[in-house]
Amino acid sequence: MTMSEVKVIVRRNRPGTKGAEFCKWPEEPFEEMDSTLAVQQWIQQTIRRDPSNITAILTPPETQDEEVWKYEHLRQFCMELNGLAVKLQSECFPETCNQMTATEQWIFLCAAHKSPKECPAIDYTRHTLDGAACLLNSNKYFPSRVSIRESSLGKLGSVCRRVYRIFSHAYFHHKTLFDDFEASSHLCRRFTSFVMKYNLMSRDNLIVPNMEDGATDAPPAVTETASTPTTTTTTTKVTPVTGNTTESEA
Repeated sequence: MTMSEVKVIVRRNRPGTKGAEFCKWPEEPFEEMDSTLAVQQWIQQTIRRDPSNITAILTPPETQDEEVWKYEHLRQFCMELNGLAVKLQSECFPETCNQMTATEQWIFLCAAHKSPKECPAIDYTRHTLDGAACLLNSNKYFPSRVSIRESSLGKLGSVCRRVYRIFSHAYFHHKTLFDDFEASSHLCRRFTSFVMKYNLMSRDNLIVPNMEDGATDAPPAVTETASTPTTTTTTTKVTPVTGNTTESEA
């Protein structure tokens, strides 16, 4: 067989490729993925095979570094969440969703500003995904795709908490849209399983019901009295505001 007869598989979508033919190249064993982007390629290949098989998607190849695995999954979640953000633009308007809320109990402040403040939900969504992209592509915190600095690991949990609010707003305020998106992507269920598996979020903050065994079936009750003092931690500030819970991150 001559070199001209060897079929070269090009794993990229060439200009003019029809949507139905996107990413239709043959699968490749992880061991043969000779690239610094091998983990991302493997995750995306497993998702394309069956997006509902969350166990398979979240199971790393043998010998895979766990911190890089978590980092690459979080990058993938943010990329896929852009699809939900695009859908939200059709009905989540500043006039109707002038705060980033999840039920009437939670109001989230946007950390994209000099001082955290309220944003319309669609702006909060854009700001959060833009901020997550900037952070996860930062040469300061994540200069490598094959190893993660220990000092940067805490950033992963912070990104998870912020992007999860996009799921919670969509579920509680745009339920039909959320259900349509989730039916094809299984993204919220996968994200919930991911953060629980790697302990990146508190179970109490997973307020979208029925997304993971043991997750809450309803939004957690918020009990506040006039004598309850403001409680501040290194990451979360909870302040009584006319019976609502307002949360921002340092």
